Amino acid sequence: MSALVEFSMFPTEATQSKSAFVARVLDIVDQSGLPYQLTPMGTIIEGESVEEVLAVINRAYEELQRDCGRVYSSIKIDWREGAIGRLERKVGSVEAKLGRKLNS
Repeated sequence: MSALVEFSMFPTEATQSKSAFVARVLDIVDQSGLPYQLTPMGTIIEGESVEEVLAVINRAYEELQRDCGRVYSSIKIDWREGAIGRLERKVGSVEAKLGRKLNS
């Protein structure tokens, strides 16, 4: 089974830049050992189950809740039976149809 989960998470405090908070969340994602891809608008994580990926997101919530009064998040989930590795294969499939590599 494969779960691709795209999420963004940040506090709603008055600071304009959120990168320090995103870095804290991304550190948790990185330490999870799951494959992931950081994008300008969020992070995509791949795991063998939705529960596995949501556990990582829950740890990120716990981290930000230590010193943030309000945390906003957006989560999209794509679950599918079959092997993991879709994080790279989905992009590769589109590139193959285009006949070229996309800017990454």
